[in-house]
Amino acid sequence: MKIALLGAESTGKTTLAGQLAAHLRREGHAVAVVPEWLHEWCTRKRRAPRPDECLAIAQEQEQRVSAAAAGIVVADTTALMVAIWGGLLFADHPLLRFALARQRGYDLTLVMGLDLPWVADGLQRDRSWPREHTDALLRELLGRAGIGYRVVYGSGEERLRNALAVLPAALAPPAPAARVAWRWQCDSCSDPDCEHRLFRSVARN
Repeated sequence: MKIALLGAESTGKTTLAGQLAAHLRREGHAVAVVPEWLHEWCTRKRRAPRPDECLAIAQEQEQRVSAAAAGIVVADTTALMVAIWGGLLFADHPLLRFALARQRGYDLTLVMGLDLPWVADGLQRDRSWPREHTDALLRELLGRAGIGYRVVYGSGEERLRNALAVLPAALAPPAPAARVAWRWQCDSCSDPDCEHRLFRSVARN
């Protein structure tokens, strides 16, 4: 089983990946975490990649996911985020085509909510880039490609609990009965603008 953790800058992907792995290992599962190769690349090079370097970075990320030897693989980001951060979102661009094809191969995609504070790292996150923009692009691409996802909120143990809440059904073997389509809990909960307004309101209070 492959679990993808996606989200804008500084939204807790790495922390949640480690927490998920630790919990699932305690439950007896063999789990591998695949770190974000883009971050490692930026740390080594001491700079952000050029657009012509992004496809190779995305391919390396997915190769590491494919090579992970475990029953459950948790990917701390995927090629899709490399495409978004590189701004390579043309429908016919090789990187976007590759990223969407690979994303369809994940069994569960979790998108990180925007309720955590932004923290600079001096490399990828060298400025407070509007996370709402990245978040909206991510959801738009997933939606257009027909790739299902769940959004995870909360900090610390709360975020872990919220992520684990969607795992039991995903970890269970498929039932022979007809599948029931998941339904939104409200008419706006698939709309990132709705969430962005909510978090701005919380921050002001």
